[in-house]
Amino acid sequence: MSILPPDLDEAGFAAFLADLRGAVGEDWVWSSESDMFPYRDSFSPVWNTPEEIQASSAVAPADVAQVQEVVRIANRHRVPLHPISTGKNFGYGGPSPNVQGSTVLDLKRLDRVIEVNEARNYCLVEPGVSYFDLYRHISERGLKAMIDCPDPGWGSPVGNALDRGVGYTMPQFRDHFGAHCGMEVVLPDGELMRTGMGALPGADSWQEYPYGFGPDPSGLFAQGNFGVVTKMGFRLMPQPEYYRTGLVRVPRRRDLIKLVQHVNYLSDSGMVSEVRFASPLSALMGNPDFYALATRLGGPADVEMDAAASAAGLHSWAIDLQFLGPEAATAAQWDYAKDRILSDIPGAEALEGDHFPLPATEEQLDNVTQPYPSAIRRRGALGVPSLGIWEIVRDDGHVGFFPVLPRDGEAVFEMQRVLGDASREYPLPPYFSAITAPLFWHSHTFQMVFAPSIKRDDPEHNAMVHRAMKHMVAVAAEHGWGDYRAAPIYQDDVAATYSFNGGSLRKFLEAMKDAVDPDGIIAPGRGGVWPTRFRA
Repeated sequence: MSILPPDLDEAGFAAFLADLRGAVGEDWVWSSESDMFPYRDSFSPVWNTPEEIQASSAVAPADVAQVQEVVRIANRHRVPLHPISTGKNFGYGGPSPNVQGSTVLDLKRLDRVIEVNEARNYCLVEPGVSYFDLYRHISERGLKAMIDCPDPGWGSPVGNALDRGVGYTMPQFRDHFGAHCGMEVVLPDGELMRTGMGALPGADSWQEYPYGFGPDPSGLFAQGNFGVVTKMGFRLMPQPEYYRTGLVRVPRRRDLIKLVQHVNYLSDSGMVSEVRFASPLSALMGNPDFYALATRLGGPADVEMDAAASAAGLHSWAIDLQFLGPEAATAAQWDYAKDRILSDIPGAEALEGDHFPLPATEEQLDNVTQPYPSAIRRRGALGVPSLGIWEIVRDDGHVGFFPVLPRDGEAVFEMQRVLGDASREYPLPPYFSAITAPLFWHSHTFQMVFAPSIKRDDPEHNAMVHRAMKHMVAVAAEHGWGDYRAAPIYQDDVAATYSFNGGSLRKFLEAMKDAVDPDGIIAPGRGGVWPTRFRA
């Protein structure tokens, strides 16, 4: 009991734990140092420093009724709860809370796949269900439905969607919160609420019409702290008949502007799934002269980059296109895409990729049949969860800053230059340079990535990374680029950048928090929203 909840002494904490054990059973409440180790942020740059925020205890209820009782107990003792689904949101805080001494409300035992409707293409799941679980449920029953999964697959559809996570298939499914339809929520006083058509007793359209009647509060629970989500519905994609890929390369640096415009059209028209942008010039970053050019303060001149590309016999940019649907339709869409781009960008070229009927074989999922080298993560592209992304983790983990920018080539060039210059003072890999390509995870915007590693045995390095993260958030905000999610230790910094009209958005959310959760029982501080008790 070395870490106590706010405003509780050891006797009060012991009484709180005793009440929890009475509600969920002796085996499902933890508070010892060894038991609480898995609830720390294992990727934290402030590991073992006074800034590290740790929970005092954890509780794992078995069902919704027990969740309600845990919330009521927390209210009686004024102990903040930090709900998690699987707690594997590594790089964004994992299972760690925003307030020292919080109790982690671990929902792993709520692990039912309640329904998968193949005819109407939806599912209803509890927060303890992982992407692996949902995929296995569908596969074992031979259902013709595809999920959209992030990296890695041990995360929860509920948890990932509530943190506005993303995937890799068609645009309408990649935004996981956008693809949700209906949720059940335990409110801060322990009451149970359903959103959308779930609020209408007897309705059979809960996972098909998300709004119901009147104001829709669903968005308050995404990166929010207004309740504990215990069920959530998602739209599923019917299993496509066929999969096809194709590569388009363009020679000059400024060809990216037209290339982005064409990709926007293809995506917004529903012709392509996730598009992978890349620069073939990344192969030159081991050359000191090219490295100095690509990372030059203020950015290189276009003519210099074009000369370097020409001398190396490389194109400046490439896109991997992916198509899902009937075989004839994917062939026609690929023909249309390459004709559209090649007829508009001089010197562009197209390469045929893989194409095969679905479901894919193991060899096809391993992406060893692709005719050209590809950055596509094939399993994610086809809705098959895996842990393959774990190979990118270096040292003891990393932290993530993913600024949002417009789907515009000029915006890409500006972010390359501005954030490249801003990061030069830190001895880190060049996350932003003249060859940094945008990510097209979200359907209607780009992002770029800043993800420096952390080293538990190197506190000086971690302190530098911590400073760099805060600096990059601030510089990006000066140019209108905001982070889309963050670990608890950075959520206040990020929330403060959304400062229009004196921070009116944050003030509005905190006024609602004060009204429904005055003692800050549910995740105080999550998303930068604090109740009066903790604001003071």
